[in-house]
Amino acid sequence: MKKLTWRIAVIILALMTSLVALLPSLPGVARSPLASLLPGTPIRLGLDLKGGTHLTLGIDAEKHVADRLIQTAEELYRRAQKLNLPVSPPQPEFHTVTLHLADAAQEPALDALLKRRFSHLHFTKERNSADGILYRGQFAPDYATSLREMAVDQIVRTLRERIDQFGVTEPDIRKQSGYQIQLQLPGLSDPDRAIQLIGQTAQLTFHLVRDDIKPGDPLPEGVLPYPQVINKASGTVASSEKILLDSTPLMTGENIMDARPAFDGNNRPCVSLYFNQRGAADLERITGQHLNKRLAIVLDGKIYTIPTIRERIVGGNASITGYFTAAEAQDLAIVLRSGSLPAPVAILEERSVGPTLGQESIEQGLWASFVGTVAVALIMFLYYGLAGLVADVMLLFTILLLLAGLALFGATLTLPGIAGIVLTIGMSVDANVLIFERMREELRKGLTAMEVIKAGFERASTSILDANITTLLAAAVLYQFGTGPVRGFAVTLSIGILASMFTAIFVSRVVFTLWVRRNAGKPFSV
Repeated sequence: MKKLTWRIAVIILALMTSLVALLPSLPGVARSPLASLLPGTPIRLGLDLKGGTHLTLGIDAEKHVADRLIQTAEELYRRAQKLNLPVSPPQPEFHTVTLHLADAAQEPALDALLKRRFSHLHFTKERNSADGILYRGQFAPDYATSLREMAVDQIVRTLRERIDQFGVTEPDIRKQSGYQIQLQLPGLSDPDRAIQLIGQTAQLTFHLVRDDIKPGDPLPEGVLPYPQVINKASGTVASSEKILLDSTPLMTGENIMDARPAFDGNNRPCVSLYFNQRGAADLERITGQHLNKRLAIVLDGKIYTIPTIRERIVGGNASITGYFTAAEAQDLAIVLRSGSLPAPVAILEERSVGPTLGQESIEQGLWASFVGTVAVALIMFLYYGLAGLVADVMLLFTILLLLAGLALFGATLTLPGIAGIVLTIGMSVDANVLIFERMREELRKGLTAMEVIKAGFERASTSILDANITTLLAAAVLYQFGTGPVRGFAVTLSIGILASMFTAIFVSRVVFTLWVRRNAGKPFSV
C-alpha cells in the first residue's frame, strides 16, 4: 500500500506542476501580477507561427585575421623598439606582414623576442639585402583558424545582446558552417532598423584632425581622408567632402563602460559615453596633450563629430554629437554598449514571414492535433473498451505534460514542433496497445486481475523502452545536427516520448491497480 501511495503522490505532483507551468500561457495571465510568481514562462512561438524576420549573415573572418595580424605586428614593433632593435615599421599585406632588420648582427636578439612573445607567428627570412634581413611572417594555420572561430563566437554574443536591448523577444541566433550566422527574429515589426543595428560594426575611434595640411598638399605617410556624416531629409549620409585625419587613432572605444542616448545643450539628440578606469585615463592624457586641437570621433570609418579640445577631460565622460534622430541615438548607444563586432558582417539572405501566415499555421496545426486526438481516442475506446478509455485519459495527460515541458524548459514551438505533437499522439497509445495485448494474453491463461496487470506491464515494458529509447536517440541526432525547425521537431518529440512513457508505464498502472482494488470480484477485461 505504501508503494501505491507514493506513486499516487508523484502523479498528483506531476499534474499540479504541469497545470501551474501552463498558467502563463493562458490569455491574460502573462501580463498579470500573478505571472512573476509562476515557475514557467509562456510557450514561445517560433518564426513560422508568430511571423517575423529570418536573416542569414556572412562574416568576413579573413578581415578579422588580417586586422589581428596588423595589431600583432605593431605590438612586435613596439617591443623591438624598447629593446633598441633596428627594426622598420611593419608593412602589412594580405595575411602577411614584413619587417626589415637593418643590422644582421641583431638577428639572435630579434629571434629570441619572436620565440618568447610571438610563437604564434611564423617567419621566413630573406637575406638578399646586404645591410639587413627581411622578415616575412603570418599566423600559424591553427592559430588563424581559432581566430576565425572566436570572431564568430564573439559576433554571436554581441548580436544577442544588441537584439535583446532592441526589444525582440526570444531571438534564435545560431552558428552555421562557412562562417555564417542564422537569426530568427519572431514578431519583429521594424526589420529595416534591426538590420541596420545588426550590420553596424560599431568600431569607435578617436583621431587627431590634421589642420596643418593645406588643400592640394601631398599627404604625408599616416594621414588619410575620412568622410563626414551630414544630415539630409533621407537620413544621415556620408558627405562627399572629406577631412584629413591621422590614420592611427589616439584611442578606441574598447574601454567604453556604458553609452546612453541624451540631448546636448541645443536640445539635439546625442550619445553620452562613460569610460572605465583605463579609458578615462587615456581620455585625460589625450585631451591634456592636445589642447586647442580638433579631435574627430569616427564610427565605422565615418566622422560623426569634431569637437575642439578646450580643456583636459577628467572623469571619463564624453559625448558624441552630430546629426542624429532620437532613434539613431538610441541604436548607436545600443551598439556601443554591446561592443563592436570583430569582423564585418553582410546580409546574405532575408526572409519575412507575415503574422497572417503564422496564424493560419497555428489554426491548421491545432485542427490536425484535434482531429488526430479524437480519432485515436475513438478507436482505442471501441477496440479496448474501458481500458481504451483509460488510454484516452493518459493521452490527454501526455499532451498536458508535453506542453508543460515546453513552457518549463523555455523551448520554442514551431510548425514542425506541432507535427511532433501530432506524432506523439499516435506514439503515446502505442505503448498502451503493447500493454493491453500482453494483458489479453495473460487473461487467456486464467490469471487473476492483479496478476494480469503485473505481468502485462512488466513484460511489455522492455519492448516499450527499447522502441522509445531508439526514437530518443534519433531525436538527439536531429537536435545535434539540425537547424531551427528540425531542432524544434526534435525537442517536441523528445518531451512527448518521455511524457508518454511516464503515463503509459507509470500512471496507467496505478489507475488499473486502483480500479481492481475498488472492484474486487468483478470480471476484468481488456
